[in-house]
Amino acid sequence: MDSKVYGAGNVAKTTVLLAAIGGLLVGLGYLFGGAGGAVVGLLFGVGISGFSYWKSDALAVRAAGAVPISEAEAPNLHAAVREIARRADLPVPRVYFIDSPQPNAFATGRNPEHAVVAVTRGLLDLCDRDELMGVLAHEIGHIRHRDILIGSVAAAIATAISFVANMAMWAGMFGGSRDDDGPSPVAALAVAITAPLAAGLLQMALSRSREFEADRAGAELLGDPEPLARALLKLDTVAARTPADVNPAQASAYIVNPLRGRRGASPARWFMTHPPIEERVARLRALRVDPVS
Repeated sequence: MDSKVYGAGNVAKTTVLLAAIGGLLVGLGYLFGGAGGAVVGLLFGVGISGFSYWKSDALAVRAAGAVPISEAEAPNLHAAVREIARRADLPVPRVYFIDSPQPNAFATGRNPEHAVVAVTRGLLDLCDRDELMGVLAHEIGHIRHRDILIGSVAAAIATAISFVANMAMWAGMFGGSRDDDGPSPVAALAVAITAPLAAGLLQMALSRSREFEADRAGAELLGDPEPLARALLKLDTVAARTPADVNPAQASAYIVNPLRGRRGASPARWFMTHPPIEERVARLRALRVDPVS
């Protein structure tokens, strides 16, 4: 698919998504506070939507514990990012470092001019140069398609939904009976249970197709799908045994699921936002691509 057409589609999806979160929060506000609550929900929705659009990069970087890394500290990493950005005909994104042993990476930012690529210590330790280039090409493929905008907005919305769900849970537990002016405890608890599930389904629906398209874009930018395929297999294997402290609402931004190393059941494990690595690798190895000069 043409990257401009795909990018325009993602901008349209983001607009619909921002409108949807506004409608959801208005509805929740009305449920808990009538007309006055609906107004509060509207204001909260506008605030969340605006913040997620303008500050998505700062939110993702802060949540990951990422810090800027200079060219003097990582000359090979900066050279690789610069080369892939040149091939994609994009501004060079800012480069951030995450001091985590889990090999992983993500891109964020509302547009190519405000983009960030973040990589972990584990990624730099594990991957050879070609594999690192493959991972960076995947992330810059996200930037080229403007996937990072819709993904960052979805992550911010998931965080907001989790906040609303927690408030609903406390309202249900301590809000009194149906005779009070407050919400029904049953309704509040229902919101607390269903809202995070809805957020998980939202991210799952948005993320899977984006990963396949970014894999394809990465292979095209590199001119060879094999380095990215090898990197994905390595990353997934090591991530499965290397826990990472990642907010579940931000997990879909990473190239491989960063929650693979967590033990026990959780909503994040029920609603995986990444396609199976085996399927991604099979699709990559079936590609025939021409290098982008």
